[in-house]
Amino acid sequence: MPSLQDNLRSMTTPVITPFNSNKTLELELFESHLHTLINAGISTLFACGTTGEFASLSREERVALIDTAVDVAPSDISVIAGGAPSAVTSAREWVETIASLGVDVAVITAPQFHSSNDPMGIEHFFEAIATDSPIPLLLYNIPACTGERIPPATAVSLADHDSIIGLKDSGGDISYGLRILDQTSSEFLVLQGYDPLLMPSLRMGFDGGVNALSNVIPELYVEASGSPTSERARTIHSDAIEPLFDTCRQDGFAPVVKAALQAQNQSYSATVRPPLVEVASAEISTTIDRVRQL
Repeated sequence: MPSLQDNLRSMTTPVITPFNSNKTLELELFESHLHTLINAGISTLFACGTTGEFASLSREERVALIDTAVDVAPSDISVIAGGAPSAVTSAREWVETIASLGVDVAVITAPQFHSSNDPMGIEHFFEAIATDSPIPLLLYNIPACTGERIPPATAVSLADHDSIIGLKDSGGDISYGLRILDQTSSEFLVLQGYDPLLMPSLRMGFDGGVNALSNVIPELYVEASGSPTSERARTIHSDAIEPLFDTCRQDGFAPVVKAALQAQNQSYSATVRPPLVEVASAEISTTIDRVRQL
């Protein structure tokens, strides 16, 4: 049976959160989508991430999604979860809650809204959550949403903490992750969260990927990440990942992923919650048709 580290070194999908036309949570469709991802070879399911619109979910909805993911995942599939608040006390309570649900790893971002006035502020924030954590933590660098990046030196310092096992980087700068890789042990995982940088990152030593578009073409992501130096991986990168990501640059991950899924299967809904705005599946259907030929 693969270990947690093995699974994170493969392909992780930050799973969408399906809503119906009334913007109500659709747990049955969520469960069905989880099965699709598992059958495609995805090794880790990430509930309540950015693509999962966690910031637009109530606490009860986040618990329901995570509980469903844990229930659906077989023993050889890992489940990680985000959704932590920005206050240390609340974040620690949230980690304890999701640990009790059976989650393998808690994904923690820097505080939203409040940025630090010194790099040590972010380090103290993560250390406070990590102290006595019942499950491992994965740091999540996403400066576009938090207002600042996790300084590389901070990530390197935190890599020595027993509870912190790695970092997902969605900053879009490959050199950031390479600096961290160069200064941490092989046990500290550096995962690429910016889809068009996945193949170059894996070829340069990143440990794995956590990529929104793997919701849409999971088989291709699994295939390419398993052999990133192959010609087939280059084709998937140029003819599938890049064209789909071009749409994401304009309209955002959750709206594009949902529209792309609807373009493939009308049982999916493209509905998102405010402040996101739905993207018509017709706008992306031509790209999806080309990708499905690969």
